[in-house]
Amino acid sequence: MASATTTLHHRTSFAGMLVAIGIVFGDIGTSPLYTISAIVGERPVDPMLAYGALSAVVWTLTFLTTLKYIVITLRADNRGEGGILALYALVRRRGRWLVFPAIVGAAALFADGLITPSISVSSAIEGLRILSPQIPTVPLVIGILVALFAVQQFGTEKVGRAFGPIMMVWFAFIGTIGAISLAKHPELVAALDPRYAIWLITEHPDGFWMLGGVFLCTTGAEALYSDLGHCGRGNIRVSWAVVKLALVLSYAGQCAWMLDAVGSPLRARPFYAIVPEPLLPFAIALATVATIIASQALISGSYTLANEAMQLGLWFRTKVKYPTLIRGQLYIPRVNWALMAGCITVVLYFGDSTHMEAAYGLAITVTMLMTTVLVVQYLRQQQIALPLIAAVVLVFAGIELSFLAANLAKIVEGGWFTLLVGGSIALVMYVVFRSKEIRSQLTEMVPLDVFVPVLEQLSHDESIPKFATHLVYLTASSDPRQIEQVAIDSIIRRSPKRANIYWFVNVHTVDEPYRMTYNVEILDRLRRSAPSDIDVVYVRFNLGFRIEPRLNIMFRHVVEDMVRRKEIDIASRYRSLERLNQTGDFRFVIFQRFLSYDNELPPRERLVLNAYYFLSQRLAASADEYYGLDTSNVVIEKVPLVVMPPRRLPLVREDDTLTGTERRVESLTTEES
Repeated sequence: MASATTTLHHRTSFAGMLVAIGIVFGDIGTSPLYTISAIVGERPVDPMLAYGALSAVVWTLTFLTTLKYIVITLRADNRGEGGILALYALVRRRGRWLVFPAIVGAAALFADGLITPSISVSSAIEGLRILSPQIPTVPLVIGILVALFAVQQFGTEKVGRAFGPIMMVWFAFIGTIGAISLAKHPELVAALDPRYAIWLITEHPDGFWMLGGVFLCTTGAEALYSDLGHCGRGNIRVSWAVVKLALVLSYAGQCAWMLDAVGSPLRARPFYAIVPEPLLPFAIALATVATIIASQALISGSYTLANEAMQLGLWFRTKVKYPTLIRGQLYIPRVNWALMAGCITVVLYFGDSTHMEAAYGLAITVTMLMTTVLVVQYLRQQQIALPLIAAVVLVFAGIELSFLAANLAKIVEGGWFTLLVGGSIALVMYVVFRSKEIRSQLTEMVPLDVFVPVLEQLSHDESIPKFATHLVYLTASSDPRQIEQVAIDSIIRRSPKRANIYWFVNVHTVDEPYRMTYNVEILDRLRRSAPSDIDVVYVRFNLGFRIEPRLNIMFRHVVEDMVRRKEIDIASRYRSLERLNQTGDFRFVIFQRFLSYDNELPPRERLVLNAYYFLSQRLAASADEYYGLDTSNVVIEKVPLVVMPPRRLPLVREDDTLTGTERRVESLTTEES
């Protein structure tokens, strides 16, 4: 049913457009709450500021949101899925260096996940000050955020159905109120001329630095791409026409109100200033609900982003839960509570949304730049003409670099917070990525075929106590002919483990987001034709980067399928139980690596591996928890990672260092004794 619903929403239809309006446009749709006040700041209002602000906002929405994301970037879908990591998975074969823009962009999105809910909810709640100037808004904002994060564990399936109609009411409201205000100054329509935006940037005092505020109008554009898999390209594109019209009318109405406040600083938020007084309570309530919806979409996107990062080897393994049956809807407890703590910290530190504006925008500017880098690689992969690619780079990179430069001026005022959070996350992602490279390069592989006869002999050696009927090893090798040396050592050297069937299971992450297939090879049967009671089986699960590796369920499915095909016998091999037709016992062996002290590593690699193992103890879930294995039949073996053994030590036996005379004296002394 969930799959059918997802397919329906991917078709261009009214239902699909309603879902898109409810899920995709929440962030960008609530930006009118704070964008104009961020542009103007404490400056005295003048007519050209009103014209220039409106023109800059309209053309920013046109170039960055409409042209870059709606027209170009939405084409770069990975089997229907979008987002910076889905895009990276699509183009990563073009070069190892592409991981760096992916890491930086994803880290900046995580940092944005702390700011967006905080500033959105704060902007809406602060409207209550119009009704009661002394009302404490910070406790209310924190209460809403705590409630929002607390309900995530139960899923948002039922609440999500109401998102579309509520956001439709929101866009209709802001568009109507904006149009009524614009009707008082219809001459402001002239601001659609881009020359007013150019004048604002080049001629107005501090005009260039106002771009930091202008950029806030498009901060939700990245969500259009990230939520591609929820709604489909056609629904997003068609519904954007309605959303953009409502946004432009809202901004135009606010700028029209500014024309009545010429010569003095803004004394009220333009968004609420254009709302008729009798409608203020309704406007505040509607804005609060809209910001909660916007925050919900961003929180869900953070879960998806974290899950993709884990599957692509860019983050530590963390437990993922699925509270509903809706495809793609997931819940990651550690991410949820970390986001909640971060949002509360932001609210307590900055207090007012006007102070948060300094930290907002910088992170998403960085993400947009990194998306541009990856989109260019996608266009090259699609063999688009080089002059067209050059034009894309020139236009979008030029605009985004200008916004980045303007936002950098906010570092002292609060942008440092975004850089600190985003930089810390990017550093951790790099440590995970680089440590995986180092460990995979130095993991010794041996041919599995060579050891199959040894495993057969071990299985029949009754002098060794049986360890299990089915012995299952998780392996990083995606080649059935190769296996880690440590796995062989575990079976035949460290502590001989006798079993009837040896399983080697690999989880291979593929670039297709929702692929779930597997391959099976029964290795020992390639060597002999006669049946035997010993089997060596290799299973590889090919899972998309959005699929949770729930090995307990998946492995059981594989075993049952092989039994149906009469490829394997899983009955108990204990003689006393054979007549009872019992299923044999399964035991999983998982290796827990640690960095051996016997290493001589280059300083950089030593630093990376030490950081990885230090952080993994605090951030990573255990392997059995991550893979969904029953802990009652899991054996954890600690294995030292000897990356580069030390050179031969100059250690000699003392009696080998004696001179010839000393040897004779020692010999005589011994004989006399």
